[in-house]
Amino acid sequence: MNILIRIKEKTKKLKTDIFALYFAYKDPRVPWYAKILILLLLGYLVSPIDLIPDFIPVIGYLDDLLIFSLTIYILIRLIPKEVFQECKDKASNEPIKIKSKWPITFLIIVIWIVVFYILIKFLFF
Repeated sequence: MNILIRIKEKTKKLKTDIFALYFAYKDPRVPWYAKILILLLLGYLVSPIDLIPDFIPVIGYLDDLLIFSLTIYILIRLIPKEVFQECKDKASNEPIKIKSKWPITFLIIVIWIVVFYILIKFLFF
């Protein structure tokens, strides 16, 4: 039972950190390179396309866990401590309401199709 409680706490902390990164992205005190990394992480988070598909046992989810953990760790180091703490407090008190993921998902799918088209055209024509 103790491990389930710890997992639940870690999951809640991860959710708060992701929302804090969203608020940090909007903060002018955050460096531009951290904002780009935040965009890439949030884009990967909502993207239906993974580096390793989730239907592959263990490894499919392990790559997501590694990417999220490592990127969040790096971002927390790149963002000034006081700014990230303010964003974390804001994320705890004012969680973001996501209405629908479909427009974002559609946009990401279109971007991936364009990237694959350009890649195939460049390589084979």
